[in-house]
Amino acid sequence: MLSRHLRRGSRLLKGGKYQCASVSVAKRSASHWANVEVGPEDPILGITVAFNNDTDPRKINLGVGAYRDDNGKPFVLDSVKQATKKVLETPGENHEYLPIGGDPTLCKLSAELLLGSDSPVLKDKRYITLQTLSGTGALRVATEFMSRFYTQSKTVYVPNPTWANHHPLIKDSNLKLANYSYYSAQHNGLNFPALVKDLQAAPDGSIVLLHACAHNPTGQDPTQQQWQELVPVFKSKNLLPFFDSAYQGFASGDTDQDAFAIRLFVKNGLNPVISQSYAKNFGLYGERVGTTTFVTENADQAKAIESQLKILVRPIYSNPPKFGARIVAEILKDAQLKSLWKSEVKGMADRIIGMRSALVSGLKNAGSTKDWSHVTSQIGMFCYSGLTGEQVDRLAKDYHIYMTRNGRISMAGVTTKNVDYLAKSMHAVSS
Repeated sequence: MLSRHLRRGSRLLKGGKYQCASVSVAKRSASHWANVEVGPEDPILGITVAFNNDTDPRKINLGVGAYRDDNGKPFVLDSVKQATKKVLETPGENHEYLPIGGDPTLCKLSAELLLGSDSPVLKDKRYITLQTLSGTGALRVATEFMSRFYTQSKTVYVPNPTWANHHPLIKDSNLKLANYSYYSAQHNGLNFPALVKDLQAAPDGSIVLLHACAHNPTGQDPTQQQWQELVPVFKSKNLLPFFDSAYQGFASGDTDQDAFAIRLFVKNGLNPVISQSYAKNFGLYGERVGTTTFVTENADQAKAIESQLKILVRPIYSNPPKFGARIVAEILKDAQLKSLWKSEVKGMADRIIGMRSALVSGLKNAGSTKDWSHVTSQIGMFCYSGLTGEQVDRLAKDYHIYMTRNGRISMAGVTTKNVDYLAKSMHAVSS
């Protein structure tokens, strides 16, 4: 039977008509993706590959943006372990779909964490919080929404520098990208006068992305006084504040202090859009838990935005993941677990702060006479070291220490066991 069909196929090919169709289909199949070129490697991935291939026992990976304990190992919070156990043992717990907008309890408690449980915005229902695929998903959903519905501007101003992923996600949402001054490499600190000048020069109604705390990559935040000085700039220019909140609690160790800028803007009548991530402060990197929140003029506006957000996300991912959301919600709604979580996130923040001080002390002990005070004045996971690209290359080649070429150090990779070696090596390449 098979051989007869094969012979028949052979005769059909000789018949002309079928031969042409077959050849045409083959050609089309072979050329479908011929135009696709190999894309550039992610710089963080390249650092990890180089680190993994290095056999020197002294090697240090300072590129990965994930918390590590003092042994350099991933850290699972005890509050997360306990919440996970409670979720799994909940009668009737299942793996059904969440609603399009996500876990309602998570959304409610996330808004309270950001805005404060006593915020009038919550009482008046002048907000909508939607569960998203962690912080990146929150940013992308927000920018897609702005691209469709924000009529005053299609330009997002971002600090220079900013998290690298801000650039493509904004552009891929068909929004324009512009920079505003932020960091002074010459002075290793925030260039606040230039920042204000650039925002004052931005067209009225522009979208302005702000890091709520623990600026990535510099670790340099405005002071509370400087945040207060920014409020009249935003009000006079009718700028739309767009907060990226990826480190609440992880920066200072205090969730309220790390929400200062967001709550200040809301208190002064500004209605920000806020992207929120639970990757760093809960250690739930792989669970992809986050939210996007719109503070609105009134409750009716919130309902309208909610309806359109659901229409937007339905054909993208339909509904968000459930398990991580249940863990975060369990912690935030349980007083004991929430208290434990706050103590653990403070412990992570305190370890990072301690390593900053130890690094500066180590540099001085190594003989460095440079001013390294910016290392301790910065906050959060990352330190903008001030090292040049060439010095970073030397650290990798000669000392087996890996970081991004802009000199950004992931302080989570610094431990009591390697900080002195890191300090001596930094002094060697920078002296």
